[in-house]
Order: sequence, then structure tokens, then C-alpha cells
Amino acid sequence: RHRRKGTILIPVCEPRVDGRELEYVTDCVRTGWISSAGPYIKRFEASWAAYCGRRTGVAVSNGTVALEAAVRCLGLQPGDEVVLPTFTIISCALAVLRGGATPVLVDADPDTWCMDVDKVEAALTPRTRAIMPVHIYGHPVDMDPLVALAHEHDLFIIEDAAEAHGGQYLGGWRSGSGTWQTCGSFGDASCFSFYANKIISTGEGGMVLTDDPTLSDRLASLRNLYFEPGRRFYHSELGSNFRLTNLQAAIGLAQLETAEERLEHKRWLGKAYQERLSRVSGLSVQTIRPWARPVYWMFGIVVDEHVGKTAATVSDYLASEGVMTRPFFTGMHEQPALQRMGLFQDGRYPVAERLARQGLYLPSGPTLTETQLEQVCDAVTSALG
Repeated sequence: RHRRKGTILIPVCEPRVDGRELEYVTDCVRTGWISSAGPYIKRFEASWAAYCGRRTGVAVSNGTVALEAAVRCLGLQPGDEVVLPTFTIISCALAVLRGGATPVLVDADPDTWCMDVDKVEAALTPRTRAIMPVHIYGHPVDMDPLVALAHEHDLFIIEDAAEAHGGQYLGGWRSGSGTWQTCGSFGDASCFSFYANKIISTGEGGMVLTDDPTLSDRLASLRNLYFEPGRRFYHSELGSNFRLTNLQAAIGLAQLETAEERLEHKRWLGKAYQERLSRVSGLSVQTIRPWARPVYWMFGIVVDEHVGKTAATVSDYLASEGVMTRPFFTGMHEQPALQRMGLFQDGRYPVAERLARQGLYLPSGPTLTETQLEQVCDAVTSALG
């Protein structure tokens, strides 16, 4: 890809590190607590759990292993099934497979791009043990029907809230007397990523939140090789090294101190894009439901087929104008590595396939300025003109 000479590349996302991050990291170095022990880990776990309204948090090395740890600690067995969206990152299916279970897919909702909750019940079988909702690009899943199904069929909810830091869902909205609940508060295990492009970042990192003290203890042991209490190098179970460092936790704690300011910028960004791009023909954007307070982790557009362009051709044009983009997820059912395993041979997922071919997301980072946003919108308008 080439960009026009003299144009400045506007990145999809640049991390914002302008709070007390350096102060806290310096404290780690000064005191020697630079590995997977130290006070910032406990402080970060407790603070993030409290922010999301949960009892405990267990910090891990990234969001992918947060999902894997959740699946493993819930005790799923070979042959057990987990229902999840096909339109998501491969980490979700990977966690299920590495936990010995089988992923079962449902298509995306054409408006919110989250899993189509109306299709979940039909995907349940006697082998189903869990549902894994994913809050796509910062818009919450419609959780009430999934919580009801989980209660009715005695299923776990493994909530992937990696893209929805601070997002909220109006639980009970159908009754007309709902309560706003924070994304990350719905799962038996709720999983987060703190990758560099997330609203709260530790560079790499993740966390599992739960209200179950037994599950929390199991998660903490799993991430640390299942060392036996009082007999460190003796193992009755096989664990993993999923540890987060005190250095990373220090960065996350500093970022959490400015969470509301970060969310305010994200909501400004989403509203500004919505207003400007609503006037552009040939594209659609994520529909914001009345029961959702999204956080616009990434702002996406879907190119209408009638304009004769795909997301890839629009992305190439935007790159030539100095605007970086990223493609939407490719559905799990179209992943060659999973197809070679004989998975997902019979299902049809037309919404996810359209999103994958016609969708891309625009610069959405915490450092994006209004001038840059206007330049992006001008480039999108030109690309579809």
C-alpha cells in the first residue's frame, strides 16, 4: 500500500500514556518488584473488579489466556459444547478447543454485529455447558435472554468483555424498569484484555472477574503452575504460567485512574463519527440499541454492496490518503485452521460473511483529535463518492 506523498498517516490506535504510569513503573523498578509479585498486581485486580462491580479479579498475561483459563477452570470436559458467535476473534474458539470442549457457532446480528441472541436457543444441545457472548467493538450483547437461557439450562456464561471496558447494558429493559449494569458483570467468569489498543491498557495483559471465591482461587492457582501451598515444587494438577507482571499492573492501575476521561473521549469519538458519516451514502454503521451504552472501542463502517466496492478496496484508498484502517473479523467458520479440524462444516452464517467482506474500522484511538477525525471522514466520503 502507498500513501500520497506528504500526507500524515493517521493510526488506527495509539496508546495514551500520560497519567501516573511512569511514576508507578519507576516505583516498581526502585523497589525491585518487577516480576509477577508485588503490590500493584493486587491493587489493579481489586480496583478493576470493583470498577466492574465484581467480587474478585485474577490478572493474567493477556486476554486470550483469560478466556482459556476461564474455560479450563469451569471444568468443561471433552464433548462438552460452548455456544459463541462466529463473528469474533479466534481467541474465543481457541480457548474452547484448548479447554477440550467444542465450539458451536451462531451468526451475528446484522445491526449490532454482536451474536444474534435469537439464534442461541436453537444451537443448544444436551452437550451444551456454556454460552460465550462477546461485546463486539464496544457494543454490549443483549444479555437478558442469554442469562435466562443459562439459568433455565444450567449453563455457564463466559463473558468476553475485552472490547467493552466501561460499556453498560440496561438489564431488565423489556420490563420497562431496567438497571444499568457494567460489561464484565454478567459472567460466571468475565474476561478482559488490556492489550495496547484497549481503553485500559497494560501493553499486554488480561483479567478474569468472578464472584465465586472457589473459582477465583482455582484461577489464581492455574495461572501460577498449580504450586501446592506449603510445598511449592509439588503439583497435583497441571497449570500454566499465565502471570501478569507488577510492572504491567502498575501501568493498568495508572490508566484506570483516568478511566472516565478515556471513556468520555471514546463517546465523543463515536458520536462525532455517527453524525458526520450519517450523511455519507454507501455505508452503514453499528446500530446503537436503547438498552446499550457502548464505548466505541473501534468505530466500524460497512460498505454497501451497491457501490461496487469491498472493504479492502476502500481500505486501500484510505491508506493512499494517509488513513490507517483494519478489516473486520473473519468468521470462525471461514478460518482454515479450524476447517482442517473438521469444524463448522454445515452451518450458514451470511451476516458474518458480509461483515467480513464489507466491514472495516477507522482510527479510533484515545489520542485521535477532532482535526484527524475530520480528515478521516473526508477521506471516507471521497472513497465512496
